[in-house]
Amino acid sequence: MRARALRFGHWPILLNPWLNGRQAGWMVVVPGTLLGVLLSTGLLGAVCAAAERPAVYAVNYPLQYFAERIAGEHAEVVLPVPPGMNPAFWQPDAAAIADLQRADLILLNGAGYAKWLDRVTLPRRKLVNTSAGFRDSYIETTEAPTHSHGREGAHSHAGTAFTTWLDFAQAAEQAQAVQDALAQLLPAQVPALRNNLDGLKRDLHDLDRRLAAMVAREPHMPLLASHPVYQYLARRYGLELSSVLWEPDALPSPAEWQALVALRETHPADWMLWEAEPLPATRRRLEALGIRSAVFAPCGNRPEHSRDPNQYSGQVPSQGQGHDRGRGRSLSQDRQDADFLSVMHANLERLAEVFGGAGGR
Repeated sequence: MRARALRFGHWPILLNPWLNGRQAGWMVVVPGTLLGVLLSTGLLGAVCAAAERPAVYAVNYPLQYFAERIAGEHAEVVLPVPPGMNPAFWQPDAAAIADLQRADLILLNGAGYAKWLDRVTLPRRKLVNTSAGFRDSYIETTEAPTHSHGREGAHSHAGTAFTTWLDFAQAAEQAQAVQDALAQLLPAQVPALRNNLDGLKRDLHDLDRRLAAMVAREPHMPLLASHPVYQYLARRYGLELSSVLWEPDALPSPAEWQALVALRETHPADWMLWEAEPLPATRRRLEALGIRSAVFAPCGNRPEHSRDPNQYSGQVPSQGQGHDRGRGRSLSQDRQDADFLSVMHANLERLAEVFGGAGGR
């Protein structure tokens, strides 16, 4: 047993192990106002129980989802990235780095994902690159201009393509790597971990099968992408895809519209894939050019509409919900209305319209 630091909402909690003869337990150090809440709601035991589970951190939401599906109640799985930010370009502050350094396991995406890793010292024995098994298949992208959007600041998409999980066969390999790492951390739970992995792999293989069958209806259809994030999707499923560098929440410039018109002279696409819903004005102008829009969300961060309203209202979560570690949130707090699997099913339903058929279930 070792000291653990947690957060319950905005309250810090310190758990120090104690040993008295053969008896062991936790000394819980909490602010006085929180202690009353925990005692009155019966959640003090839940806080201590959470401390006894290993802390697993993931650099993006797909890995958090995989780890939560596989580990179940046996680990506390945390994505430290705030809602609404792209984990690939997020920059952790000192508090987030401290939380990561206390983790029992840190799941990495590999392929150059999470640029901040090069500037932070983390225990190497706790790091697992979940895409290492297919690193020879990474896609190297050509030089791309630097641009900025949202709170991530300026960045470029040049280098190694990193949305590896959009190839669902690769996603299954990453899930296997997650299970292998969890098996080292939780040897007594290996049968349950394997069983949970089998269920997750079935879901991923179903997505893989459906999407391959869908594209096979019109394998040579030219498509546009609003952003260069679909490289593995295009390679796995044979999409004839050409990317621009547009943001869903910003109007393209006159020069970008002109470049699109020029691109369509050699790539006559009638559909554009978007990471998120584009602005109505952008959608209308595309439609005037004969281009329809379809959202295929990479789901690098948790679905925003699945947030637990208790997280921000100051209410106390109900018994059995996950608790904050640092400022990250466990998947159980966020998976109310949507999760990775449901987002991918919705992506396929929208893509079915592009390829002219049902969702391929």
